[in-house]
Amino acid sequence: MPSLTVENYVKTIALIAAGNPSGTAVGTGEIAQALHVSPGTVTGMLKTLSEANLATYTPYEGARLTEAGERLAMMIIRRHRLLELFLAKTLTMTWDEVHEEAEHMEHAASERLIDRIDAFLGHPSVDPHGDPIPRADGSLIKVPGSPLASLQRGEGFRVVRVMDQDPAFLRYLSECGLELGARGTLAENRPEAGALVCTIGDRVIALGQTAAEKVLVATGRDEPA
Repeated sequence: MPSLTVENYVKTIALIAAGNPSGTAVGTGEIAQALHVSPGTVTGMLKTLSEANLATYTPYEGARLTEAGERLAMMIIRRHRLLELFLAKTLTMTWDEVHEEAEHMEHAASERLIDRIDAFLGHPSVDPHGDPIPRADGSLIKVPGSPLASLQRGEGFRVVRVMDQDPAFLRYLSECGLELGARGTLAENRPEAGALVCTIGDRVIALGQTAAEKVLVATGRDEPA
């Protein structure tokens, strides 16, 4: 069985790579920042992953997961996201609480337990943050959505995914009413001022462009809002 450290590394590489549409290798600095370790520690671990045929590593370029590494990463991500949803649905934990708990549980849960949770929840497609849940075969659906910051004035939207799962950021979005499934309209978008204004029901919310880039929404360009 892969160690906890190996599982964390392959999962982190997969998540960083998923946010890189150009398909370039994942840099050691990116991994080090995500895992809060030194670049030297990352380099040593990447050599270990390469020897285990879980990743390929090229100095000064970065790492890519092999097919075996990708399968392991999808298994861990599947565990994590199903556990998050299970905690939210059965224990009514809020979306800012479930990530840390799932981090602790994902390495101990058996595949039989995860499959039971999947069936119990009705084979869900997304977790409490809107992130897609890999299927048992490792395949991943695409969640349609555009950054809230990309909308034009007057466009209606529905929140479908949040890319930053920092608890403080999620609590801020909850306070604003921008939780998963929330519907609203973009009232103003002023990128030159670094801010936008949207309405959620009778609430008027001002949001910075940086925060709005992390909130994905469905509009008429993606699917009916």
